[in-house]
Amino acid sequence: AEFAYGFFHAQDAIRKELLIRLESMKDADIAPAEIEDYINNWNDGEKSRAVSDALIAALEKCEQTEDVSYILENREYLSKKSIWAIGGDGWAYDIGFGGIDHVMAQNRDVNLLVLDTEVYSNTGGQSSKATPTSATAKFAAGGKQVAKKDLGAILMTYGYVYVAQVAMGYDQAQTLKALREAESYPGPAIVICYCPCLEQHIKAGMSCTQDEMKKAVECGYWHLYRYDPRRIAEGKNPFQLDSPAPDTDKLMDFLMGENRFASLKNNFPERADALYQKEIADVKARYQKYRKMAED
Repeated sequence: AEFAYGFFHAQDAIRKELLIRLESMKDADIAPAEIEDYINNWNDGEKSRAVSDALIAALEKCEQTEDVSYILENREYLSKKSIWAIGGDGWAYDIGFGGIDHVMAQNRDVNLLVLDTEVYSNTGGQSSKATPTSATAKFAAGGKQVAKKDLGAILMTYGYVYVAQVAMGYDQAQTLKALREAESYPGPAIVICYCPCLEQHIKAGMSCTQDEMKKAVECGYWHLYRYDPRRIAEGKNPFQLDSPAPDTDKLMDFLMGENRFASLKNNFPERADALYQKEIADVKARYQKYRKMAED
């Protein structure tokens, strides 16, 4: 997150230097119409590329002064950049959370995409703060005993961060809508994606991950939502729950379809049922919280 934030500041500083020079060129009557149009739309994601291209075309026909040459040499910075940091749940929920929290709190136009596998997938399958109750992992061989951290809810408390949770296998349209909204939001945004991985040991196999996402939403294990602060100014609830009411009767079947949960019954039968019930209670409580947020 900090690395992406550095990218944001680097290109932002260069673009503001270009603006200073463009103001000077406009006063000197160099391509005044194109510069005016650019200055009015330089940070508009939908218009920035068009006004940048028009400005470049006009400046290429002008006398090549020092300022004109400088603008053309740095033309790649004229159009607004899209800044995204992409990482897993170990980074986002756990070891890198301090950085994510810091960057989101700055209220700058930086976007984060979290690939939530609910475990440290690329370092050996260690438990993370995204690992749910009763799931087995390294450092949680007897099943994790505490509930999964609600990263989205934490970041919603800022009030100015766009937050979405998606599962492409259940609803591709909602996933695309969330990504588009995050990109268009003129401030910090985070999209949390449910991403089955090898470390979940899905019995059906990794070729069925899209189906696994669908099952996760249907039984209420994973929820879809979007929190868009822009709706507050419209007098609307910023939180929209996109998941239907879950069929929680399917929860145990879903859990038993993945060996990260099912293995607990084989290895620690005396504690498995209690942890399964706690996981089901955690899932139901989270849905009730989201539903209340959507209704209030």
